[in-house]
Formats: sequence, C-alpha cells, structure tokens
Amino acid sequence: MSTKIWTWNVNGIRAAYPKGLGAVLAHENKAAPDILCLQEVKATFAEYPKPLLEQKDYVILHADSSSKGQSGVAMLYRSNLKPKWHHLGMDIKKFDQEGRTIITCFENFILMNTYIPNGRRDHSRVEFKLEFSRALLKKALALQQELKLPIIICGDINTAHHPIDLKNPVANKNSTGFLPHERKFLDEMQESGFIDLFRYQHPTLAEAYTWWTFRGDCRKRNIGWRLDYFWVTPDLLALKPKCGLRPDIMGSDHCPVELTLP
Repeated sequence: MSTKIWTWNVNGIRAAYPKGLGAVLAHENKAAPDILCLQEVKATFAEYPKPLLEQKDYVILHADSSSKGQSGVAMLYRSNLKPKWHHLGMDIKKFDQEGRTIITCFENFILMNTYIPNGRRDHSRVEFKLEFSRALLKKALALQQELKLPIIICGDINTAHHPIDLKNPVANKNSTGFLPHERKFLDEMQESGFIDLFRYQHPTLAEAYTWWTFRGDCRKRNIGWRLDYFWVTPDLLALKPKCGLRPDIMGSDHCPVELTLP
C-alpha cells in the first residue's frame, strides 16, 4: 500500500483551510495525502479551524511559536499509521520557541518537518537562518547514525539552490533566499549525503516553482521560486520514491510538494 507525503507552507492555517486545505483533507477526498507536513500555520492549536480539530481521519502534531501569529509547524498523519515516536523541536531553545520542527519516526523512515527561517529583506536573520539550518542537518545526521533509518527532511527551506530554481536569478542575486552563503548550505547538505529528490528526478525541468508572491499576478504568470523541498538520504531510494509539485492546489502563496512511496 502506497504512502503519500505532502509538504506545504500554508501561510496561515485559518486562512488556508477554506481556500483549499479543507478540500484536501475532506473525508471523501480519496487522493488526500497520508501524511501532511505544514509550515507557517500562524496559530495555536486551539485556534485551528474547528472542522480540522473535530475530524477523525488524521492525528495532528503541532509545534507552537511563542510569537503570536508567526511560524509554527504541524504534521498530520492518518490515524491508522502508528509512528514509533515523535519529538517537537531540536532541544535548542532559541530555535524551538519559534515552532519550526517536528520529527516523527515511522516504521520505514524518519520524517523531519521544518520551516527554516527567512533571512529577511535586510538580511538581518541570515546568520540565524544558517545557524538553524546547520543544527537541523547535524540533528538529521545524528538520527541516521543512531537509528539506521532513511531520513526525510521536508518543508520550506527558504532558499532556491540553483538559477533553474527561480524565475529571475540575476535580479535576485543579492536577495535573501538566493545569497551565495545560503545556497552554499544546500551544497553542504548534498556533500553530507542528502539528495534533493525533486531535482534528482527532474534534473533539467525549468519553471518548476513552489512559491509566488501575491503581487503582480505572479502565480498566474509563473514568476516564482522553488523554496519547498524533500531532502532524503540515499537509502530512501531503495523504497522507490517519486517526487512532484502540485501547483494545481490552491490556498496559499506556496503549493504542496508530494512524495509517494509505492
């Protein structure tokens, strides 16, 4: 039986639910993901849409942010799945208080849902972003060393790795999300053994984006960035995963990315 995993920055779960998230999670939707990793939920658990809290199809894990209305991540998995354990955060207070990571150990893999910080237009949080990113990678490598299971890191990584991953690379060469030292971290991920699964399977596919600013009708014109990823360890390839983008799914300025294990 196949397992379908989505990662999706919903840019506010209360806003996204009536615009598309609710339809995705509807009981009658037979194509719904089995595991859904959400970023930027921007709500406490009590503030989630009432129908989401009342549904019985999914178990919901939530990592809260201490700053009201900012960040926060969630992981929803079908109630018939039985993870071995889950952990909120990385046990580093300055990162965990922003609600950016949920780690769950399933039978055949460890899934790390993350929302890597935005470096901000003035670059004031780029160093914090890189510090968080390296802590996340260190945690992932330690988990694999300890548990000997494939690792999946998914979420809004907030960096386009190569010029093919954004519409206007030259114009954005000094923009956070495409700075050389931000991109270098993704090089470091590759050097540590992680694979950008979408690009591994679609090496030359251009104009494949996951985020479009709301300004200027950019989504309709497909002026975007690929900021959302599945990074996996090589041993996951033995499970024959398939990765694709879902720009047809509305509800946010990001679209979901889908990983299917047959």
